[in-house]
Order: sequence, then structure tokens, then C-alpha cells
Amino acid sequence: MGRPAGVRSLPWPVVQRGNDRKPCFFADIDRHRYLDDLRHLALELDCPVHAYVLMTNHVHLLLTPRQPRALPRLMQALGRRYVRYVNDRYLRTGTLWEGRYKACLLDDDAHLLNCYRYIELNPVRAGMAADPADYPWSSHGANALGKPDPLVQPHTRYLALAGEPPQRRQTYRSLVLAGLEPAELERIRRAVQGQQALGDHRFRYEIEYQLSRRVGPAPIGRPRKSQVSAKPATAPEPEPQGKCRRNRQTAGGQSPSGA
Repeated sequence: MGRPAGVRSLPWPVVQRGNDRKPCFFADIDRHRYLDDLRHLALELDCPVHAYVLMTNHVHLLLTPRQPRALPRLMQALGRRYVRYVNDRYLRTGTLWEGRYKACLLDDDAHLLNCYRYIELNPVRAGMAADPADYPWSSHGANALGKPDPLVQPHTRYLALAGEPPQRRQTYRSLVLAGLEPAELERIRRAVQGQQALGDHRFRYEIEYQLSRRVGPAPIGRPRKSQVSAKPATAPEPEPQGKCRRNRQTAGGQSPSGA
């Protein structure tokens, strides 16, 4: 794999959760509003969305920012718009989202389609649907069934599954229904939550070379003396959405959410 043309042109899986893991969608009209705002912002900021799912208390997205800082700008604007809408509609005040969204750089050669599947299978893992086709608030209808969805823009790796759309959708749906190996599921989850680059060692090295900072887990054990002064910084974090309080852990009382 050659050096990526630019970090900003790589895809990012993103997850954003409701504050204290409480619901962030209360009716279908809320989901329509969120998706409409996301579509307009993605177009405005040149940040195409390849896959998504709206769960009860969190959101998963897979998108490719094509301009510097497009991802934090999109998530900040989207979060603020949606919070204003919810507060006005339900006569509430305060924050809706937890402190920050989580995101990681993705090696589109090795893990992109797995992230597609990871996102669209979320309702199945949460016990909210037996088949991802039964859940209306995801990109599966567009990617696997050909349903019109103006938000979804296919990635080149998805397009490479087959030359003709019907065969491409059939191939993709078969991949989704085959599920993910538990190890790959955990690898994606850990990378997004830890905001670490998702790819092999060579991919992470190339990204660290470009960013001059660490984008993977730190090596186990004490660093060599020669490494202490040149230790790379921690993985880049998404820009926080305003001054939000830190995420607080709660026990029980959660609606079905998947992961």
C-alpha cells in the first residue's frame, strides 16, 4: 500500500451517544430532521456519507471528509442544530449529546466494508431487528436493496464489489448477512472508542509519519531511552462540541442500543 494521498481523504467511522446514554431520538420526525440536516451539511462541507444507522440513544456514521477540518465542523454544526431542534420541540434545556463524538482513521483497503457491515448490523446486535433490512433508519436499504436515499454516497470500495448495481447490491447484502467475526467486531469497536487508526502496522506507521503523532495503542513496557524525547503524541481527538461535561457512566436503565 502506498502512502495515503492525505489523511483528510480517508474514511472515518464515527459514533456519537446521547448524554448518560439516554435517548436522543423520541419520534420518527426527529430522525427525519437529523438525516436532513446531516445530508445538507455533508454536501456543504464535501463530506460524503457512505453508511449510517440511527439507534435509540446513539448514531453511527461512516464518512469521508475531503477538506481539512470538515469532520469536526460537520459534527459540531449537526450537533448544535439538532440539540436546538429537540430543545424547542420538547420544551427542554441542556445538552443532549455526551461530551464528544468518537472517530478513527480507517484503512479503506482492509476494513472499509467491515465498517459498513458493523454499522448496518447494529440493530441486529441490539435485538431490535432480525434482519438489517427490517430496520428503516440505516443505510442498508440503499446499499443492499437499492432504496432511494439522498444521503448515501457509495465509496469506491463498495462500487468495486460488482460492475452492475443489482449484482453489487446482492454481493453486498450477502456480506452483511454473513456477519462479522467477533475479533473484527471488537477490533472496530476498540479502534473507534480509543480513537486509534484502524489498519495494519504499516498503515498506522504511515499515518503517524504524516501526523507526527501516535495513532495506535502504545507499546507495552517502558520506552527505550532513545524514544523518550521523541515519543509521538496521542491519537488526534475530534474537536469537542462546545463546553460539555465529561461522560458519566450509568448502570442499567438503558434502552436497546447495540454498540
